[in-house]
Amino acid sequence: MSALVPLLVTVPLLGAALTLIFGRRRRLQVAVSILTLSVTFVIAATLLVAVDQGTPIAVSVGGWPVPFGIVLYVDRLSALLVAVSSVVLLAVLLFSVGQGAADGDEETPVSIFHPSYLILAAGIFNAFIAGDLFNLYVGFEILLVASYVLITLGGTTARIRAGVVYIVVSLVSSILFLSAIAVLYGALGTVNMAQIAERMVELPDNVQLVLHVLLVLAFAIKAAVFPLSFWLPDSYPTAPAPVTAVFAGLLTKVGVYALIRTETQLFHDSDINIVLLVVALATMLVGILGAVAQAELKRILSFTLVSHVGYMIFGLAIATEAAIGATIYYMVHHIVVQTTLFLAVGLIERRAGSTSILKVKGLFAAAPLLAALYFIPALNLGGLPPFSGFIGKFALFEAAADVGTPIMYALIAGGIVTSLLTLYALMRAWNLAFWREEEDSAETEARISHLSEAPAAGVQNERRAIPRIMTTATVGMVAVTVGLTVFAGPLYEVCERIGQSLLEPISLVQLENAEDES
Repeated sequence: MSALVPLLVTVPLLGAALTLIFGRRRRLQVAVSILTLSVTFVIAATLLVAVDQGTPIAVSVGGWPVPFGIVLYVDRLSALLVAVSSVVLLAVLLFSVGQGAADGDEETPVSIFHPSYLILAAGIFNAFIAGDLFNLYVGFEILLVASYVLITLGGTTARIRAGVVYIVVSLVSSILFLSAIAVLYGALGTVNMAQIAERMVELPDNVQLVLHVLLVLAFAIKAAVFPLSFWLPDSYPTAPAPVTAVFAGLLTKVGVYALIRTETQLFHDSDINIVLLVVALATMLVGILGAVAQAELKRILSFTLVSHVGYMIFGLAIATEAAIGATIYYMVHHIVVQTTLFLAVGLIERRAGSTSILKVKGLFAAAPLLAALYFIPALNLGGLPPFSGFIGKFALFEAAADVGTPIMYALIAGGIVTSLLTLYALMRAWNLAFWREEEDSAETEARISHLSEAPAAGVQNERRAIPRIMTTATVGMVAVTVGLTVFAGPLYEVCERIGQSLLEPISLVQLENAEDES
């Protein structure tokens, strides 16, 4: 089984190389990309079943002993996230194939898109299975290179500007991360996560705190945690629709994943949970208030993305087994639902020629299927029962209530307000874009006139036909969001087991045993 672990990274890299070779043969590129992500999903699902029933799998690349070699480590958490990421990446790829076939290379130049997309996938998977901090850093840098290419596809002024902001912010995060790695190696003589966890007690408390803060800051930038989230709402909406969807669904979750590893396994004895709780509350409320003030759908979703990262930080800061399990479940839910909403908005943009809720009207009568494709994940993100959003939020609130401190009740109240405002922002958009008639009353126009000053409120582009494959990919993702509710029981049980294992930090001896057994 250990032979499968390196394939999670090597298969996407080999696929990227092949798509680069087939740069002038569109169909071969598409076939290779689809096959690559399908194989990766099968490998990840196989590993998830294996580690859920047995022990984690560790592999030292090149056969070097555990403390010295690059360690790839697969436990329930990493296997689950790789499997979910593969599904999301495959669906978005199919969406982009339909867009590329309809529009040519204007939006997503195929010869560049496919290699960059698979390299992005390799970076995501490498980050999820990294067993040492330097390899995690390498995964982040692979992500940075590929994401800069993807976010600037088409070469428009807005995309280049957004790409520059994105790369500058990412480089700041990388500098903080690399500085923390250097200090950790100088102090402890290792970058292996298991060894760091064992040796951290040897450092003075003030040194531990400095290292802790450095890592949290680096990962919080990537996760778009307030106030380090300022870059996201202006960066993501400018990219092509499939790129925005995969960025929104996955890239911030890589930062959240790194925070989970940091808080549960590296610094489990260094407590900054009160600070994290305050930051979580601010992230939820500031993010959703920003969404309410927007008139453009992609910007609304970008701000809701920020606000819902706050729920994950909330669960992480509660720091109980139940809370960590709920956080993992909510993380999986958010990856799928947020990606689905951005795909639905991509369809709206093609059908109506705009994503401004001031410009789009009457879509319910003109495109009832599109109305449903937006409506279902919107209700899910808003947290209405019986959807997975409600299940995840209720589990988080229950875990906080079990702790029972005043700040926990304040976070519960903040989470409820955020959920209600999310529902308000998304349903207002649905009402204006789908339910509103072409001929508005003066009263309706007056009620929404204050949104005319919001960014991109008046943008109107050319209307385009929606290829069937784009609709099919979105329908598939909506089905997956419903599946998170239908199969919530088995999935939540896996997440609970993840929560239990994460609060029992793995030792170097256990890591060596896992390597021997694998």
